[in-house]
Amino acid sequence: MNETFISIAYLAASAAFILALKWLSSVPTAMRGVIIGAIGMTLAIGGTLLSPEIVSYRYIGIALVLGALIGIPMALMPMTAVPQRTALSHAFGALAAALVGTAEYSLRHDVLDRFTMFALVIEVLLGSLTFSASLMAFGKLQEILPQRPITYKGQNIVNLAVLGVALLTGVALVINPANTLLFPVMTILAFTFGIMLIVPIGGADMPTVIALLNSYAGLSAAAMGFALDNKLLIIAGSLDGASGLILSIIMCKAMNRSFSNVLFGAFGQVQTGPAGKVDAKPVKSTTTEEAASILANANLVVIIPGYGMAVAQAQHKVRELHDSLVKKGVKVVFAIHPVAGRMPGHMNVLLAEADVPYDKLLEMEEANSELPEADVSLVIGANDVTNPAARHDTNSPVYGMPIIDVDKARVVMVIKRSMNPGFAGIDNELYTMDKTLMLFGDAKAVVGELVKEVAAADS
Repeated sequence: MNETFISIAYLAASAAFILALKWLSSVPTAMRGVIIGAIGMTLAIGGTLLSPEIVSYRYIGIALVLGALIGIPMALMPMTAVPQRTALSHAFGALAAALVGTAEYSLRHDVLDRFTMFALVIEVLLGSLTFSASLMAFGKLQEILPQRPITYKGQNIVNLAVLGVALLTGVALVINPANTLLFPVMTILAFTFGIMLIVPIGGADMPTVIALLNSYAGLSAAAMGFALDNKLLIIAGSLDGASGLILSIIMCKAMNRSFSNVLFGAFGQVQTGPAGKVDAKPVKSTTTEEAASILANANLVVIIPGYGMAVAQAQHKVRELHDSLVKKGVKVVFAIHPVAGRMPGHMNVLLAEADVPYDKLLEMEEANSELPEADVSLVIGANDVTNPAARHDTNSPVYGMPIIDVDKARVVMVIKRSMNPGFAGIDNELYTMDKTLMLFGDAKAVVGELVKEVAAADS
C-alpha cells in the first residue's frame, strides 16, 4: 500500500514541479507557480517519509526541525535580499546532495558498480563546488566580500588545474571505487575550486553566476537520483539544471558576453585607461523641486530601476511617485533590463512587492520603442545598463551589450549617490550629457522628496 502511495505522490510531485516551472515563467501566474511548487515539494517529502527503508524517524525529525529553524528566517528576509537568499538556497541544496553522495559512498563503496560510482562522482563534485561557490556568491551579494574581481597572474591556469585534478581523481574512483583515499581528495579539490571560481568574478556578473549555480545544483540532484534510483530526483534535478542553464544563456545574451568571459574575464575591475574615464565634463545637478516640476508637466515618463533602488529599498516610494504622476495625468511606465540588479527578475520582484501594475513593466525592447517619445527618462540607481558607450565605444568593457536607450528621451534624470562607477568599473557618459540632470542622494530619500514636490506642484 505504501509503495503505491509513494509512486502516486512522486508522480503528482513531478507534475507539480513541471507546472510550477511553466507558471513561474510569467509574472501574472508566478504566485500560482510558487503554490503548486510548494505542494509538489510537500508531496515529495511526504512520499519519501513513507519509504519502508526508514527504520527510525528520530534523526529525520531533528533534521526537519533544524531545516525549519534555518528556512523560516530566510523566508522572512526582505525582498531586496532575494539574490542572497537564492545563493544560500543553492548552497544548502548542493551541500545536501554532496552529503548524501558521501554517505552513499561510505556505506556502499565496496559493492558499487561503475555507473553508480560515476553518478556519485558527478553528484559530489557538482555539489561540493556549488556549495562553496554559492557561499562566495552570497558573500559578494551581501557585500561581506569585495565586489570587484580579485585576480592574479596565471589565475585561470591554476583554477583549471585544480578542477582538472579533481576530475582525474573522480575518473580514478570510477575505475576503482574501493580506493577510498581518493574520495576526500576529490571532495576537497571540488570545494576549493568553487571558491576559486567566484573570487575573480565581479558583482556585475552575479545574475549569470546565480543562474549557472542553479544549474549545477540541479544537475547534482539529478545525479543523486541516478545514484539512489529515485526518478523524482532525476526529474526535479533535470528541470532545475536545464532551466538554470537556459537562464544563464539568456543572461549572457542580454550582456553580449560569453560564458568564458563571465567566468574567466574578471569583468568589473575599475578601468584606469581611456575606456574607464569619460572626458572631464561638468555634470548638471538639479533640485527635487525643479525635477518634480518637469515630471509633473510631462506626458510620458519612463522609469528605469537598478541596483541602487534595491539597496535603498526605494521600491515603495517609487510606486508612490508613479501614483502621484498618474494623478497628474502623466503616463508612467517602467523599463526593465534583463540583468538589472543582482539576479534575473530582481527589479520585477521588487516592483511587484510594491504593487506596481504588471502591465507597466516593459521589457527592454518594448521600452526602447517608447523612449524616443518620452519627455523624461528617470534612472534610479541603474548604471551600466544605461551607458551609451555600449553602442559606440569599442574599447569599453560594455561595448555591444544591449542597453536601455534612456538618452533618447527629451530629458534624462539620474538619481545616484555619487559619481562612482558601476559594476563594470567605468564611468557612464550619460551623466555628462547636456540633457542629463543629476539628483545626488539616497534613492529612497530623493524619490520621497519628489513625491512630495509632485503632489504640491500646481496644487
